[in-house]
Amino acid sequence: MTTQVRTEAPLTWLYVPGDRPDTVTKALAAGADVVVVDLEDAVAPDRKEYARAATADLLTEPPPVPVHVRVNALDGPEYTADLHALRTPAALGTLAGLRLPKVSSPTEILRTTELVPGLPLYALLESALAVEHAFAIATAHPALHGIALGETDLRADLGVRADAGLDWPRSRVVVAARAAGLAPPPQSVHPDVRDLAGLAASCAHGRDLGFFGRAAIHPRQLPVIEAAYLPTPEEIETAETILGAAATHPGAQALPDGRFIDTAVVAGAHRTLALARRL
Repeated sequence: MTTQVRTEAPLTWLYVPGDRPDTVTKALAAGADVVVVDLEDAVAPDRKEYARAATADLLTEPPPVPVHVRVNALDGPEYTADLHALRTPAALGTLAGLRLPKVSSPTEILRTTELVPGLPLYALLESALAVEHAFAIATAHPALHGIALGETDLRADLGVRADAGLDWPRSRVVVAARAAGLAPPPQSVHPDVRDLAGLAASCAHGRDLGFFGRAAIHPRQLPVIEAAYLPTPEEIETAETILGAAATHPGAQALPDGRFIDTAVVAGAHRTLALARRL
């Protein structure tokens, strides 16, 4: 039996520091599918309280695009303060999701669901232990809507130097998400905002591995991510050819150019055309 994906995945996720309200306002108009207001790494310790207050104020009105908040690490005092600030009726009514950093076990997901019941959760796996527990985390609770890697911390934990050293953890997370019925995970951020060619190449590789979309840290990265993940005209033409052949002659068959198609290939063609509609 094929596992069904529970949610349609956003394509672009734009991170923005929570202690810079003007920048958050600009991010909301930048064209990202989701804006992630960051209370963790992007905010200095002496700015945490201000970031929480500014984020809670932002969430008193419905934003123009879905907003997620990345809270601080679940084993520290800032995490509890973050949830307290976001637990107001106004914030819970407008917040689209909570991103949990450095998750390493299902227990942390269950703990968060008790503190903010009903809020969609997204787990970031940033250690070797987290990758080993990927499927258990992905199936910890129905409130968990997605998993993804935090590659900067994971790279440090593993001592990986070359980018290819992360391909096994990447595939592990893609498989865990699929097995759990979650949407395909987005790629982790590309940290050099000026290296758009490197970003495009990395996105192409991520797409080959089964990721869908990517987190960004600057608006200039968004068009590159979209171009990498949306189907090309050639892919759209191929999908239309496959579906046309399947409609005329249902079942497995060979096309005139020698390509073999079956149910799985037809399903892939449907996904391609569904993505193409985003164009």
